[in-house]
This record gives sequence, C-alpha cells and structure tokens, in this order.
Amino acid sequence: MCVTAPWGFAQGLVRLYLETPSTAPCAAILVFLKQEEFSFASAAAPAKPSACMQALRLWTLLATYAVAVGQNQGQKNQECPKLNAQMPEFQKKTVHIKDPGRVEEIICGLIKGGAAKLQIITDFDMTLSRFSYNGKRCPTCHNIIDNSKLITEECRKKLLQLKETYYAIEIDPALTIEEKYPYMVEWYNKSHALLIEQGLEKDKFAEIVRESDVMLKEGYENFFDKLSEHNIPVFIFSAGIGDILEEVIHQAGVYHSNVKVVSNFMDFDENGILRGFKGELIHVYNKHDGALKNTEYFKQLKDNSNIILLGDSQGDLSMADGVANVEHILKIGYLNDKVDELLEKYMDSYDIVLVKDESLEVANSILQKIL
Repeated sequence: MCVTAPWGFAQGLVRLYLETPSTAPCAAILVFLKQEEFSFASAAAPAKPSACMQALRLWTLLATYAVAVGQNQGQKNQECPKLNAQMPEFQKKTVHIKDPGRVEEIICGLIKGGAAKLQIITDFDMTLSRFSYNGKRCPTCHNIIDNSKLITEECRKKLLQLKETYYAIEIDPALTIEEKYPYMVEWYNKSHALLIEQGLEKDKFAEIVRESDVMLKEGYENFFDKLSEHNIPVFIFSAGIGDILEEVIHQAGVYHSNVKVVSNFMDFDENGILRGFKGELIHVYNKHDGALKNTEYFKQLKDNSNIILLGDSQGDLSMADGVANVEHILKIGYLNDKVDELLEKYMDSYDIVLVKDESLEVANSILQKIL
C-alpha cells in the first residue's frame, strides 16, 4: 500500500511537528496520522512510487527525531524532579519548605553538577546523630562522657547543672546569636575544665561509646557509603568532642577516607591522660570563624562548588562560609526542640526544615538523584 498524496502528507507532518511543543512530539504525530485523510492505491501500481518512498522516509526520519527529542525532554524532567510528584520523601509531615520552587531549582543545579562538583558540609550532634529514640533523649558527644563511669558523681552533677543552665540559653528564641555567644563560651570552658580535672583515659573511650545510647540517624549507612563510593568530600564540623565523634563513626563502620572531622579534640599526655584541649574552642555559634580557618581545606576542593549543608542550629548555617566559589548550596536543617517557637525562623534560614525527623531519608533521596 502507498499514499497517493505523499508530499501533502509530508508537508502537513512537517508543519504539525514544527508547531507542536517538544514535550509531546510523538503524541502529536499520532494525532496527525489519525486526523489526515488518505486514499490508497495498490502497491503494485503506485501513482508516484519515488515520491511515496521519499515521503515515507521523511516520516520515518521525523518520527525517529521526535522520539529522541521526547526522550531528551523526559530525561531533563527526570533530572529536575518535582518534589511532590517524584520524591515521595518530601511528602512526609516532618518536611517543611518555605519556597518549593527555589528548592527544586537548587536540586536541579546539584543534579546537573553531578558527583564531580558536590561536597557535603555537616554538623554531627543531633544532625547525623539522633536527638531521641522511642521518646528518650540520645546523648551528644559531650553527654557520652557525662553519662559514663569515667567521671565521678559529683562531676556528673556539676555537668548536668551546667547543661540545664546553658542549654536553655542556646535554644532561647528570644535571644540573638550575638547575645548567646558569650554564654556558650562559658558553658564549654567550664565543662572542659571539669573533664580535665577527671584525668580521663583515652584508651577507655571505645568502651564508653559502646556502652552509650548514642545512635546515628536512620539511613546513615546508605548516606556515608554512597558518598564514599563516589568519593564525595564530607566535612563534619562539630562543636562536640572530636575524639568521641570519631569513635562513634568508627564503630558504626562509616569513617571512610573521604570524611574529614573538625571539632574539639583532646590533648593527652604520654600516658594517655587528658591534660587539655587542642586549638581554639569550637562552640555552636562560632562556626563562621572555624569555617574561615579551614579555607585551605576548601581551596583544595575549588571544583566542588555545589554543597549540601546539614545542621540543627542557626549557628550551623555559617559552616560553608569558608567556601569561596559556591555555585549551588542546599541547606537542610533539623529542628528538634521548641518547634512552635522556632519553626518560622528555621524556615526563613534553611531551605528544607525537618521537624523531629530522626532519619536521613531526605538527604539520601537527593543524593540518589545526583549520583
């Protein structure tokens, strides 16, 4: 069988194709085929066989090209997913986003940059580790020592009193970061002085971590292992105790070679007894200063201009300040306490806010699209 009006057919097809949006080229061609009127002659005696063959070849070429365009458009749509339609993790009640369109644009930029441009900058306590489990508070790196058998009951009571006094200031929504700053310095210095008095033994740290109730967030294996597999730099910036932090991720089996920890590290004497802390104090609200002091690290990652930042406080927002060439940055904030008072402030500063969320599902879903 052969079309008796091949050039009219071809011209109409070309015209329709040019006028049809690229989002549905294949469907447009099918509609055209159904709508056009054709008369057929026997294949044994076609009216114009050469013209017919040319028209059929043109149709084949256009159809093939349309399929390619459609697939390309589909790929683009897949690369830049809609949060609700294509990422079910974002439909959880714990997820709060002030500007979904902006978040989609950032994620699209991260996806297009791929593994080669990506780096992770993250807090540890209550961000990678859990805030609570089955209604019970989980310990921070400091709390692991506070609750351990390495310190006396008298020291434990003093540390608890300090926590009760200063934690309320840390999360007070009525105070600015500048107002909280000196209180955080007092808290950390007093706590560290008490720990030094206890003469802590370094070789006991592995045991107290094993015996503690510390837990990493659900999905941590996938998070760390996938980043390691693709050699994505992970910068853990913590106001906790670095020696304990490293022991936690070591025991969890996720202290991979792509992970760098910046924290408050202890200084031990030749017998492994705590005698002080190395370097300058890192607390919740001076991470901006610490970030700028790690500019050499970030300079080595000058090509890693796309960042996923994870934190749980307003102070964590400045952790990427040492990165000079930021192209796209997605800020994910965990809001664990005083939700009603702080949610609006968190939504104003973090791109994605996760309320009382003890998992890394959202971060992992984004990584799944990027890597």
